Amino acid sequence: MDISSATGPLADLRVLDLTRALSGPFATMILGDLGADVIKVEDIWHGDDTRRWGPPFQGDDAAYFLSINRNKRGLSVNMKTPEGQQLVQRLAESSDILMENFRAGTAARLGLGYPELSARNPALIYASISGYGQTGPSAALPGYDAVAQAVSGMMSVTGEPDGEPVRSGTSLADVGAGMWALIGILAALHARQVSGRGQLIDISLLDGQVAWLTYVAGKYFATGVTPGRYGSAHESLAPYQVFPTADEPLMVAVGSDGLWRRFTATTGLDELTDDPRYATNPDRVQHRDTLIPRITQALATRGCAEWTDRLNAAGVPAGPVNTVPAALEQPQIAAREMVVEVEHPVAGMLRMLGTPLKLSAQPASIRRPPPVLGQHTDEILAEAGYPAARIAELREAGVIRLPLQQAAPLQQATQGQQVLEAGLDLDPARHPHPGDVGRGRGQRDHVVAVRGQPNVGERLVRCGLFDRLGARVGDRGHERDAQVGDVAAERAIGEKAGPVLRVHVPQSGSQGLQRLAALLGGGHARLALVSIGR
Repeated sequence: MDISSATGPLADLRVLDLTRALSGPFATMILGDLGADVIKVEDIWHGDDTRRWGPPFQGDDAAYFLSINRNKRGLSVNMKTPEGQQLVQRLAESSDILMENFRAGTAARLGLGYPELSARNPALIYASISGYGQTGPSAALPGYDAVAQAVSGMMSVTGEPDGEPVRSGTSLADVGAGMWALIGILAALHARQVSGRGQLIDISLLDGQVAWLTYVAGKYFATGVTPGRYGSAHESLAPYQVFPTADEPLMVAVGSDGLWRRFTATTGLDELTDDPRYATNPDRVQHRDTLIPRITQALATRGCAEWTDRLNAAGVPAGPVNTVPAALEQPQIAAREMVVEVEHPVAGMLRMLGTPLKLSAQPASIRRPPPVLGQHTDEILAEAGYPAARIAELREAGVIRLPLQQAAPLQQATQGQQVLEAGLDLDPARHPHPGDVGRGRGQRDHVVAVRGQPNVGERLVRCGLFDRLGARVGDRGHERDAQVGDVAAERAIGEKAGPVLRVHVPQSGSQGLQRLAALLGGGHARLALVSIGR
């Protein structure tokens, strides 16, 4: 797919995206689809957690991450350092919108809370997404989608009547919170046109799910009866559920008495049309226990596709219960451009979902693939007024990540083979070669990185690498030879925490070390910090 030149209705806006996981990235992706310049800010170690939420992986990132991070530029910065915090504060001064989904209080501790940033930029619209919101007795609790679905009562009304409560098939609490945040942002943008000032938007996963209870909560308020589970059926409408047919299941949605008459005429159930037990929707709901078996018997006489055609021709909403592949292969989905392709610099051609926003004058568009970690760091900092020398200083200090372009040519040339001179296997850790040290040998995989870049992804280190490079670990005066299994990180990462060690590789002119340094400079290893040089 060619990068679109369309601008979109939000093309004059800059969004500083400090979010990770799903709710925030989903929201900022939509802002990007609508034309906003979205800067995705990630740490220098491993970036957004969803980069590793796999399998499956495409290139170095999980398909999960790639599905919700298009139309963004990537900035990799260590926000735990004063310099990193100052860098983000500076970017916030020139941004229209900032979105974060830290646990309540974390942004403030980093100097990135709304009071601090709005004092510098009064026009800033600051959207915060959290599990429980910024106020109330539960504000400090951790929150995830499944917990929000459970605590909100949503899971209690989802599932079969005699089964256990179940989570929805997708993360509706996260996606819903992202959509609530978008609504708040658009309202705040409108208000800013008059006031000239931004405002804080406080969104919680719990609030969003409770708001989505809508008529379920309304029925409880009216009756005091605890709502139950109805499977695919609707508690207030009948027939409105999945029925078996002669082959595949069929969803039928009879939402009015007029549709009921069309339905009975099409299915040969004319004798039920004016039956006093079924003539009106309240009657049908009251007597669903006798109605549903009659309909089930009638629909068993034909297949799903035939019933779909017959009912739709009569104006009755009905359709098959598609699998995801079947849904994505529908001609209607193709006609609406809801499956698109975009070229990614590492993963190659990606298929992804299109945008459902169809605007006639300024349409949404897909202009960028999801960014590689830190891909646009230099570009963004240069735009913010940082001179090249200062950018180099920040990189040397470990505040920002090495640029992708230093390693990209080597990665493309050697992907899928081994750099024998350096002893580094370029294949993913899930595909070890004989002699590698990693999962295949019962050890965690640990790879080295250049100074200031403790995260370089998931790769394997061959047994003799540290020996050949003369790597040493430990504090000055107490060094020892490095061994595979040593963990050198600025903080605990993943399942295994270890001592903070600094690995030093003496400068060498050998081709192996040069290629190793170039490769690792792109950020494709994990869990070790190495300085190269004196």
